Amino acid sequence: MSRTLLLSNQQVQQRISRLAWQLYEDNADEKEVVIVGILQSGNQVAVRLAEAIRSISPLQVISATLRINKHQQTAGDVELSLSADNMEGKVVIVVDDVLNSGKTLLYALRPFLSIDLRKIRTVVLVDRNHRRYPIAADYAGLSLATTLKEHVTVEEKDGQLQVFLD
Repeated sequence: MSRTLLLSNQQVQQRISRLAWQLYEDNADEKEVVIVGILQSGNQVAVRLAEAIRSISPLQVISATLRINKHQQTAGDVELSLSADNMEGKVVIVVDDVLNSGKTLLYALRPFLSIDLRKIRTVVLVDRNHRRYPIAADYAGLSLATTLKEHVTVEEKDGQLQVFLD
């Protein structure tokens, strides 16, 4: 099966920059936001997004990670690197690399249900539009329709992110 490059590193950076501006616009009245990256690939996007927001705005950006078993979401708990007290009353932005069925993002939002947040937003680099669950990304770097047999992967090599269609 051949691979198609969907987004080069430069294109990924352009998308992340646009997402940063959108998030800043949405949260311009806030003092700080919490960016939570879903490990592994979602966190790679989240780190770059946090850097982009810091470079264009006065927002204080708190970075955190969320660990979930992407292949068996119901197995085990979701692990957050930041305590609930550090997120109370704040804007939380949950970031993943690719939104496929919505299952990972749905399970990733579970720990936030018991925290009194100001608001929560979801961001993905690529939205494949194959919803099986009633969840959507508030912000997407790229939306595309693919077949169910095709896979979209975000890969990091030498500090560069690229998106492929397999």
